[in-house]
Amino acid sequence: MLGLKNKRVTVVGMGRSGAAACRLLVREGAQVTLTDTKTEKELGPDLGQFSGMRIAFKLGGHDPEDFAGSDLIVLSPGVPADLQPVRLARGKDIPVIGELELAFCYLKAPVMAITGTNGKSTTTALLGEIYKAQGRKVFVGGNLGTPLCEAVLSPAAWEVAVVEVSSFQLETVRDFRPRVAALLNISPDHLDRYRDFQEYQEAKLRIFQKQTLVDHAILNWDDPTTEKLVASRQLTGHVHWFGRVRPPKEGMMIVGGHLVCRDSQTERVLCKVDEIRIKGVHNLENAMAASLMALVSGCTPRVIVQALRAFPGLEHRLEFVREVRGVRYFNDSKGTNVGAVLMSLQSFREPIILIAGGLDKGGDFSLLRDAIRQNVRQVILIGQARDRFKKALGNSTPLMECARLEEAVGFASRMGRSGDVVLLSPACASFDMFQNFEERGRAFKEAVQCLQ
Repeated sequence: MLGLKNKRVTVVGMGRSGAAACRLLVREGAQVTLTDTKTEKELGPDLGQFSGMRIAFKLGGHDPEDFAGSDLIVLSPGVPADLQPVRLARGKDIPVIGELELAFCYLKAPVMAITGTNGKSTTTALLGEIYKAQGRKVFVGGNLGTPLCEAVLSPAAWEVAVVEVSSFQLETVRDFRPRVAALLNISPDHLDRYRDFQEYQEAKLRIFQKQTLVDHAILNWDDPTTEKLVASRQLTGHVHWFGRVRPPKEGMMIVGGHLVCRDSQTERVLCKVDEIRIKGVHNLENAMAASLMALVSGCTPRVIVQALRAFPGLEHRLEFVREVRGVRYFNDSKGTNVGAVLMSLQSFREPIILIAGGLDKGGDFSLLRDAIRQNVRQVILIGQARDRFKKALGNSTPLMECARLEEAVGFASRMGRSGDVVLLSPACASFDMFQNFEERGRAFKEAVQCLQ
């Protein structure tokens, strides 16, 4: 636990994480300064949540003095860790942590943490549902939406905390130690923030750095990156595998259409794969990871199966929207990188009309060529990245460009044939056209609902 009473703490970036960190710091008696590049006018009503709190607001930019004069700096996940005032503070040996690390220092409940390029939110939500079915008082949050500091601020007596963790959050952890930590997969993403794929991988792997022999690490047997991780002997916790394509010798696997967990002494058949409510090959992997995490932390197979049969999935993740004249429409707006789109394309055998594009994150769109050539009969491109997208795909499939998402949906409707799938899976961020991927997904669904 940090000794924060009367300590000068600068919180960088408001957002949900920064705001929750401020409230916890005030509760612990710290002298808090909140700095953000946005102005008071831009932040508007959000500042009202701090009414009556002793917080110094430095808005519209960052003053290096607020960093150099601090005893501790708390970064919001969206703030780059190499920001110049932050680098200067580190040069003066001022500790720099994130909201996740701050919360962990005060949290009494054991943490189950999930990271990976894709599938984090679904796996986190599903694991939370399993614990609820088991009767445990569970907090579910982190990068998923509710900051971990909220768990500390809550009067609830949490028995377990299930936390989605991003690479951005892991950049600033020091003592963060999940009892069970899962790395679902790693593929290139956020290369607009990281120097290269190696730096991105290293951030992800920090989830395991403080684990001990009594902790558990959950890894994807099908992912070559995780194989290399084990070979490098970087893991201290007990390693468990799940594998959809290649069954591991021990761990969670698919055998004869059933979800099976096998160890050196026993084999447990959980359920038929067809009984798992969430669909798609990537969601099958998410279900396997959540089930394995639940098993190693003491949940019963019966409860796990109950949750697998009931969990409907999350909005904007391969979400079925509507069928119109035999054409089915799916909202995968959360598919913001190439790896996510590849998994979504593998989930359909029907011909696909793919709507893609948005704000470029530095992904290699050429990796989509083979999958698109095999099963996509039309690509409709939107957003700032469409020129680079078009160049990367070449002549792998017919291409159409649209200025607006609604226009793309209309074009897909006109050319769609009974039995087709129209899939919004952008492989890009949304910020060129929308506030976030949720707004983009809602716009897609609204356009689909307006089809006649």
